[in-house]
Amino acid sequence: MRRPSQHRGWFRLVAAIVKPLLLLFTRHRWRGMENIPQQGGVIIVANHVTVIDPLTLAHAMYDGANRIPCYLAKAEIFNVPVIGSLLRKSGQIPVYRRSREAANSLRDAETAVTTGELVIVYPEGTCTRDPDGWPMVSKTGVARLALATGAPVIPVAHWGAHRILGYHSKRPHLFPRKLVQALAGPPVDLSKFAGAEPTNDVLREVTDLLMTHVKNLLGELRGEQPPEAFFVPVSVPAPPTTMPGDEGDPSSSRENGEAETGAA
Repeated sequence: MRRPSQHRGWFRLVAAIVKPLLLLFTRHRWRGMENIPQQGGVIIVANHVTVIDPLTLAHAMYDGANRIPCYLAKAEIFNVPVIGSLLRKSGQIPVYRRSREAANSLRDAETAVTTGELVIVYPEGTCTRDPDGWPMVSKTGVARLALATGAPVIPVAHWGAHRILGYHSKRPHLFPRKLVQALAGPPVDLSKFAGAEPTNDVLREVTDLLMTHVKNLLGELRGEQPPEAFFVPVSVPAPPTTMPGDEGDPSSSRENGEAETGAA
């Protein structure tokens, strides 16, 4: 049984270890954090670009939104010595893909939301394979979670962590410090789906609606027009280790100064 109060202590311990490292090689600009409720169950829907963006997004939730996040993460990570133990103790939820235990992940996520936790979901299920870094077609588990709990669903786009470590890259680029941005939108209105039977068509419509909000927020962060359609990978090639705009850091100026610091 989940014990949020117990998880909070372990998460703060992990944060005390990880935050100083993030402060060394990132600085941030977080916007829209006021859209995230300060209390009660919340579902965060976000894009996934690189393996380290769970750390930078957790930082935005922890310091920017003043909430302790709970992730749905692939079960393999929980098998890593020490790291796996810390993940479990800090309340993160393993996702057992392609197994009979897969349904347990959704059950545990529902429990977390209904007991007042903030749960982060990457609906794509893995880092995007889109060559330009836009979101892919997503899995519908997030829609099932949203309809089952009725909790506020907040779309969040983030960008910049891939400049530290690109997906499938083995060489991090820690310096100069990279700007990592996060932008949270208002809760997505899902009232038209209230009481709807979670058919495949309904789940697909809800999922695409949520990820369209994320995609549009990402376009705002990047200062670009997002593509109309979601990327559909025919196979699963490794995305490039650089993304558009990586030649420089166009967001390095401190215009508007919203929630930006010289560190983290």
